[in-house]
Amino acid sequence: MIKTFLVGGTICAIVQIFMDKTKWMPGRIMVGLVVSGCILGFLGIYQPFIEWAGAGASVPLLGFGNTLFKGVKEAILEDGFLGIFTGGLSAGSAGICAALVFGYLAALVFKPKMK
Repeated sequence: MIKTFLVGGTICAIVQIFMDKTKWMPGRIMVGLVVSGCILGFLGIYQPFIEWAGAGASVPLLGFGNTLFKGVKEAILEDGFLGIFTGGLSAGSAGICAALVFGYLAALVFKPKMK
């Protein structure tokens, strides 16, 4: 658990420093993290990192990008060209659904206000 906490915290700290020191909007940084996870997965670097670090590497957005890459890779092997469009959504559907459901529940409980 300590290794997971340290790895996840380090990733989050690096991203926070990047957000503070650049003029990039948070959305662009998040997309960059997902794309970086896809690229690191393609290069075969991220999966050994996940096996070593556990949830500290698989839970942040880098891990989501890696999950999308793995889903597309498997779907291409099974379905061919159509797998490019279906694989990422199939692999990431649990995380996407959880984010939507818990985001909706939090909005009901805390009554968000527009800025």
